[in-house]
Amino acid sequence: MLTVVLGLAGALVYGAADFLGGLASRRISALRVTALAALSGVVLLAVAAVVVGGEWSREALFWGALSGVTGAGAIALLYACLAIGPMSILSPLTAVISAIVPMTWGLVTGERLGAIAYPALGLALIAVVLVGFVPEKGAVRPSLRGLLMATGSGALIGAFYILIDQTPDDSGLVPLVANRVVNATLMITVIVVLAVIAGRRHVSARDAPLAILEGTHGAPHALGEPVGAGPAEARPAPSPGTTPPATTLLRASAAALRGGWRAGFWLAVGCGVLDAAANAIVLIGLRLGDLTVVSVLTALYPAGTILLAAVVLRERIARLQWVGLVLALAASAMLSLS
Repeated sequence: MLTVVLGLAGALVYGAADFLGGLASRRISALRVTALAALSGVVLLAVAAVVVGGEWSREALFWGALSGVTGAGAIALLYACLAIGPMSILSPLTAVISAIVPMTWGLVTGERLGAIAYPALGLALIAVVLVGFVPEKGAVRPSLRGLLMATGSGALIGAFYILIDQTPDDSGLVPLVANRVVNATLMITVIVVLAVIAGRRHVSARDAPLAILEGTHGAPHALGEPVGAGPAEARPAPSPGTTPPATTLLRASAAALRGGWRAGFWLAVGCGVLDAAANAIVLIGLRLGDLTVVSVLTALYPAGTILLAAVVLRERIARLQWVGLVLALAASAMLSLS
């Protein structure tokens, strides 16, 4: 029962973190949000690790750091595939793959559940798809590239659960500290590289560090390439004395980012705090229960996002999402009885 509660709690807190991260990405770049969230998570987890205690062993640091690498890769692929779209298909695909990978690993490595748990897991996977489904008018069929990115992102998220489950029980929050340090280092490195690239594309020194990924959908603009622009030789050269479209996009993005920096900063910090808290909840759940159950329930994280969006932003929850929420509650009840 406690494992089920922790799995659902982790999903809701993850969803709340994504909600704040989404709001922050409207004001500053998505990569900057990720880096700031990782840094704030490092501070919180480092303090908590001292209070809670734990053995700083090589094993704990190794598995934690490795999970940080997979987490950074998962985030990069997730932003990339959502930028390609359609989100209504790729988002739930990522979530369900993130549940299937650790669930399969748990069952293959010997986890045994009660008879009622297996249909409950199937019901939970259906709930994951329905909860994460976002209806889009005129949505197009996803490209092979988008499908592969979404699958890769989900697989890496699932790998995070598997790797963090390998950490010693006496390590406390130490693995999560290692995870966040590696994650933040990788994200900051990417930001610096993109800032250098933006600078070489003749963006001013003041704008270059800001003109990176204008929200999730701005990923194609990060390197100054309009979506669907085609090869460079196929595009007409700008007229003499005019500003190239790529540079205009980057400068406009930079101006928008600069204006919303303060609000975006605190939203990103809040995102990092909640994400770190969710990681801690999931880690406790994994140590008390089964990887299979925790990973599937945690994959219901879109529920937290859509519920907050409905309450705070007055966004409408689709009927299929309501069905998914009901199925999630039913699956959770069945798992608690098993």
